[in-house]
Amino acid sequence: MSVDVVTERYTPVSVTLKAEDVIGLVARALLVEVQLTPKPGLVDIRNSGAHRDMDLATFERSTAAIAPWMEKFFIMGNSTAKLDPQTVLVMLRPPGLACENDMLQATGGVNTHRGAIFAFGLLSTAIGRIRALEEPLEQNLICDHVARMCKHIVARELSSDKDGKLSKGGMHFLHYGLAGARGEAESGFRTVRTQALPVYNRVLRECGDANLALLQTLLHLMAWNDDTNLVSRGGLEGLNYVQQEAQKLLWQGGVLVEGGIEAMQQLDDELIARNLSPGGSADLLAVTWFLSHFPTGPFYSE
Repeated sequence: MSVDVVTERYTPVSVTLKAEDVIGLVARALLVEVQLTPKPGLVDIRNSGAHRDMDLATFERSTAAIAPWMEKFFIMGNSTAKLDPQTVLVMLRPPGLACENDMLQATGGVNTHRGAIFAFGLLSTAIGRIRALEEPLEQNLICDHVARMCKHIVARELSSDKDGKLSKGGMHFLHYGLAGARGEAESGFRTVRTQALPVYNRVLRECGDANLALLQTLLHLMAWNDDTNLVSRGGLEGLNYVQQEAQKLLWQGGVLVEGGIEAMQQLDDELIARNLSPGGSADLLAVTWFLSHFPTGPFYSE
């Protein structure tokens, strides 16, 4: 079965990247992710996945609402480049909440992109800092700046309750040791850099099809990412089920073998029946595509 090509080939960003360029790249990353088909349990062109309150049009409206906010994150990163990174993180909360509010207004109250706002707000801020500091725009350095801003965020926000109540993320961390989006950000998107990007780049080189490369990358993320979205919907049993099914498909060759796309469609149907949606992995897939437009650069560590 053929796959509709809904992505674009790799185009490296300019070293003089501006705020409007960041807006465009984030918007394309979000649209590439949602249009990629078939995605098990997720909204795509084929269906709405395990979601009854959103569809492709909802995600398109949401993207149009939140992408312009990336300019504000970029400018804030640019104007506060000399400040302590963790101080900047605190300053990002008001625009982050305002961006979420615009998303909810555009979608009629549906949370389509809260995780993506968190990830891309941080990435846009990091790029703004790098431009101000006249450092190279490279994957590892961008992610290193994110890690610096988010240092200790897991311990600070997930290890204790607030007002006598634990958040959903806090319960996942205290009960299961799962740090979710905050853990990924604190690590400088380690899962993306060590697992997703190598798979995406390898498959893209081998077959020249960005669509297949992203689908294969999504399978790897579903197989190994401890997606707290799945835990919210199906507990650890739901997470384990998705990881095992994705690993099984990868052992068979994933989408790169005959019948691979049909197998993804079947897994899509199974996840819909179980009300499971790997939304965390979808966010990381969008981040993967976004970062693929920058050179890797040397690894940084404190």
